[in-house]
Amino acid sequence: MNTNEDIVLITGASHGIGRGLAMAYAKQGAKVVTCDKDEEYGRQLIGQIRENGGRGYFFSCDVSRPEEVENLFIQIQDKVGDITVLINNAGISEFKSMFEMEIEDWDEIINTNLRSVFLFSKHAAARWKEAGIAGRIVNIASTRAFMSEQDSEGYAASKGGIISLTHAMASSLSDYKIRVNSISPGWIQTKNYESLRDIDHNQHFSNRVGKVEDVVKACFYLTDKENDFVNGENITVDGGMTRKMIYEH
Repeated sequence: MNTNEDIVLITGASHGIGRGLAMAYAKQGAKVVTCDKDEEYGRQLIGQIRENGGRGYFFSCDVSRPEEVENLFIQIQDKVGDITVLINNAGISEFKSMFEMEIEDWDEIINTNLRSVFLFSKHAAARWKEAGIAGRIVNIASTRAFMSEQDSEGYAASKGGIISLTHAMASSLSDYKIRVNSISPGWIQTKNYESLRDIDHNQHFSNRVGKVEDVVKACFYLTDKENDFVNGENITVDGGMTRKMIYEH
């Protein structure tokens, strides 16, 4: 995969999967643009990318605030140029009883996880449409769109919404050769992998817990210019857990 000509925007890139994606795309030669509310770790990430010879930029942005998203795209256009790939990764989770969850809690999750995907995609697609760029969007959803634990209503709704939004946007943007796909990670351990137990690994068909690199590989596939026949799709990266039938015996 040749990413040297790509400018990749990754939301929520200061930590976890987003951070790993930023490092991986920079290593492949892409120009990486990141945004996050956590400025300290965001700027630290860009420093690390540049120390390794990569090209990276950081912008502070609260993705739940439409005015900040709009301003972000103006800054990127002025300081970096036209992005070619958008990875909507930003997200928060709060597990709270639905009887205790306030509407403000619900709105914060939905606005951060779901509405931001629409806003970023809208701004990116409008620029691609005008410039004739065959852009690529990857939305990071979750296996929690398909299966649940208690007290996860807000997070589950946001991730299920992302998958539906993905194929809807793929349809709406197809006339402009803009592709939209999503990835649903399962258990992805972003730090202290060595501390995991055998029981953690062995409950997966793949006999191990996932790593950030597993999501990176799927993202590389979906953003590859040559893979233009994959559109409106969701790829589950979970070691087989959503296919595992679990009964208590």
